[in-house]
Amino acid sequence: MFSKASFRSDDQVNPLEDEDPYLSKMVFYGPLDAALTNWKETNVPEIVSCSKKVDSVKDINDSKEIWRLAVRIMDVWSVVNNKGIEHLEMIVMDSLGDRIQVLIRHDHLLKWKEVIKENMTCIINDGSVYNNDFQWKVCDHSKKIVFLGGTTMKAIELQNIPPKGYFFKDFGEILQGKCKTNRLEDIIGAVSKINHIQSNTPGKKVVVFVVLKDLKGNCINCNLWEIYGSKFLAYYNDPKNNGAIVILLTHAMVKDGQVSNAWSGSKLLINEDIPEIQDFMSKLPTNEQKEKPTQSAKSLSNWSGGSQYSPVERFIHNAKCMSLSQFCKIKHETLCVTVATTLKFAVSKYGWFYYGCTRCSSKAPNPEKAYECSCGQKVEQPIPRYKIEIYVSNGESKYRFVFWDSECAAILGMTAEFMHNSMVENGEDDPMVYPDELEMLLNKKMAFRVKVQPTFSQASVWKLCDDEAFVKEIENDYIVEDV
Repeated sequence: MFSKASFRSDDQVNPLEDEDPYLSKMVFYGPLDAALTNWKETNVPEIVSCSKKVDSVKDINDSKEIWRLAVRIMDVWSVVNNKGIEHLEMIVMDSLGDRIQVLIRHDHLLKWKEVIKENMTCIINDGSVYNNDFQWKVCDHSKKIVFLGGTTMKAIELQNIPPKGYFFKDFGEILQGKCKTNRLEDIIGAVSKINHIQSNTPGKKVVVFVVLKDLKGNCINCNLWEIYGSKFLAYYNDPKNNGAIVILLTHAMVKDGQVSNAWSGSKLLINEDIPEIQDFMSKLPTNEQKEKPTQSAKSLSNWSGGSQYSPVERFIHNAKCMSLSQFCKIKHETLCVTVATTLKFAVSKYGWFYYGCTRCSSKAPNPEKAYECSCGQKVEQPIPRYKIEIYVSNGESKYRFVFWDSECAAILGMTAEFMHNSMVENGEDDPMVYPDELEMLLNKKMAFRVKVQPTFSQASVWKLCDDEAFVKEIENDYIVEDV
């Protein structure tokens, strides 16, 4: 049980002035160390006068609960679990630039929700310290702080703490796989192309796939789901908004050379009047500043074929187009394109996922041991990746398709690792239990590019597309049914 602490009037937290004179001095574009070095060169630390010495964030450990921290609240966000219970999380940083994640449980929510303000500086007294076991981590500290009933906080202007900033992940490192799989990153880039838009229709989530380009010319795919996709579309479709679009996405999940918003905590800023975005915009070539990104109809973002072909032509290139009923006649492994509807799961003795490399999709030799993958990645802990067998149908015909990690993640909007960890957190650790979220893969009519493997009576999915017009074109113009 947590005791209910008294909160004295002189300890009430008062929001600081909205305008911070230090905000204009610093934009965190590079690594944290470089940013803080620049800060220390231009700011003389101011000693905080306290009756009790202030602890450093880097020294936080679980040996005690009595701490005194002088920090800036860098970010704060609300998290609602699948039972509808809300709690708060935030990141705080001290004058040395060290950060730690903080959790405020549901039973203390009312006390703090209206008090805590992003970018405020304050003194925090006391809190329990636990291992940083957040599924997605926003900083590298090995511990986290949990507010107690006796935790107190007082707003105070602390000019020796660096201003709120962003710690942008380098696109080059993302493309090279130099990212922690459980780490959320800040991203900034110019939208060079819109690859795909899925509207809010029954059974489908809003999602926008865009290509972001940095100032070095590196490009990565960025997937904006639900409210983030809707916000982008509202801006893009507004006739008043012309020219380049620079977006800043916080708490971005990074995987396989692409990024997407997190389900809780991400913030999407589009061409906003803040130093980071305005500075990025000013460094774009003049012609690019004036150009609004184009939308490529029915594009497949992971296709690398020649631009002289239409999306459908690229999809069927070097493959045999045939109906599902013709699959049973195939005697050798064959690359095929067909149209079918996902029907039901073919329950595998291996479950719905396997443990694989953190960079590529190859299977780990041992899910509990570190190893060096053939792709060159040194894997400390293999991660879950989707491998789901589903029966598909077309008319009276039925066949077993194997869906792999990237295709499943694109449809579900979450990684296998995230889904597996969520199940474990909810008390389900049986790998043979199929999560309810996987039902989103069923009852979908799609065009498939598959390798038919008659020896195993299955087809391995290479690519898929559920765009209605795209599927209809393949079905009507390229697939000939048996007579």
